[in-house]
Amino acid sequence: MYLDVMAQIDRYTHGHHESVLRSHTWRTAQNSAGFLLPHLKSGDRLLDVGCGPGTITMDLAELVAPGNVIGLDRSKEVIERAREAAEARELANLSFEVGDVYNLEFEDSSFDVVYAHQVLQHLSDPIRALEEMRRVLRVGGWLAVRDGDYGAFSWSPPSEGLDRWMELYHDITRENGAEANAGRYLVGWVEGAGFESPEPSSSDWTYETVEEREWWADLWADRVLYSEFARQGLEYGLTTSEELSEISDAFRAWSESAEGIFVVVHEEVLARK
Repeated sequence: MYLDVMAQIDRYTHGHHESVLRSHTWRTAQNSAGFLLPHLKSGDRLLDVGCGPGTITMDLAELVAPGNVIGLDRSKEVIERAREAAEARELANLSFEVGDVYNLEFEDSSFDVVYAHQVLQHLSDPIRALEEMRRVLRVGGWLAVRDGDYGAFSWSPPSEGLDRWMELYHDITRENGAEANAGRYLVGWVEGAGFESPEPSSSDWTYETVEEREWWADLWADRVLYSEFARQGLEYGLTTSEELSEISDAFRAWSESAEGIFVVVHEEVLARK
């Protein structure tokens, strides 16, 4: 399986197992695009690159209505899922399309806003992708990108199993030519694509209550065993089925600690064309 928004062969570390989509459909404009929201206005034409199942995209469409919003992803399966969800919410100003981040099939200066969430970390050539995003932006339009920085994630109590998961995640993404610590490089990538005066910020998702810990641990306990992460780790000879089971168990054990906490760090960049 290859990254949803790409025509060149960049392998997507996560894939679209149910455990991955369970996480993606939790995302909203409020918890994933807060840095962009104050800059949106009614009537904006917006492109969401790598939209996945479209939960963030639908929220953005409501915020800029009647402005036209397009969600773009390479996975036909996930686009169909997004279209079904959009129909249920009766969003007349929203459409979902299959497409390629390296070759956006839109005219120059087509959008007021281009947004990409957790996309650049999976690309082998993020600057090239950002150049395409810049091309389709109107002069004065906003680029908004947000990516995790795995190396900055933190958790407690300490766990050898989670330490190994982090090491393995970096190894797999490195094999894929991707950058797990993408967040810390966003400013440089955005500048490299021709944007001036980028505005950086950061935010996090924190899992600390009993319910939050259980939800996060269940996601990764399953992803470690059944998603593309597991498939690729085994294929590359970086791990074994036995070790993956141990890492999965480590996530569940972490969640059972009354003092458990997991912090997912993101960096964000806003830039005008």
